[in-house]
Amino acid sequence: MRVAERPAWVDDTLFPFESRFVEIDGHSVHYVDEGSGPVLLFLHGNPTWSFVYRGVIEALRDEFRCIAVDYPGFGLSSAAPGYRYLPTEHAQVMGAFIEALGLSRVTLVAHDWGGPIGLALVEEHPGVFDRLVLANTWAWPVSAPHVQVMSHVMGGPLGRLLIRQFNLFVNMMVPAGHRLAKPSDVEMRHYQKALDTPGRRTASAIFPRELTASRAFLADVEAGLDRIADLPALIIWGDADIAFGDNELRRWEQTFTDHKTVIVEGAGHFVQSDAPEQFAAAIRDWR
Repeated sequence: MRVAERPAWVDDTLFPFESRFVEIDGHSVHYVDEGSGPVLLFLHGNPTWSFVYRGVIEALRDEFRCIAVDYPGFGLSSAAPGYRYLPTEHAQVMGAFIEALGLSRVTLVAHDWGGPIGLALVEEHPGVFDRLVLANTWAWPVSAPHVQVMSHVMGGPLGRLLIRQFNLFVNMMVPAGHRLAKPSDVEMRHYQKALDTPGRRTASAIFPRELTASRAFLADVEAGLDRIADLPALIIWGDADIAFGDNELRRWEQTFTDHKTVIVEGAGHFVQSDAPEQFAAAIRDWR
């Protein structure tokens, strides 16, 4: 299913931004581009889309140019035939996206899979990015046993079947990843409707497997961190995350010497929508 316009199920009061589309390598890529000022490029994870940043964008668009994009197969974006929904492919599409928009002096805001995808982008386009905001993410081969188990189970045949047939990743992970502000029924529908058929859920079903299957991609991103370690980094961390914890946080702090850490107490994995006011304030105060 190709989406070339904003569908009627998107609530204008919940997502009060103009939907824009750009054609990239046969993909219809949806994004929002709100406000003016220093550029913030928001990259999402699984199984979310630019909707997850809506509260942060509303809070910051009077001071920043806020650009939030959906990877092909997520949100309101659609993928060209033959697309495999792999992290390395998403990084290539995002590289073409920043070139299409002519972006420069960008602050990357990355969460979950947005971390390795976004940092691959930074390493490949070092002159485009000048600052980083990292939120409950990683950028190296997975070693944590619980994440490896999740990758094996959810990325295996049964897990992929459950995701494709029952939208399991949305229905399970989105509520579990919010601790301070549980998503309402209408908010949940915006995640469910974005992946409303088994075919549309292919992208979401691929990511769990790639936690371990994309080891070479993640190792390449890890190897490139030294080249960008001098970039100023703001680390915004929900400390009630079920996926990433103190080990990942400490590694980010050790990687980026010019860093500031903001702990959002009690926030879950989706810290940007669990505590949008605190997330936005951390960025605003960092300037």
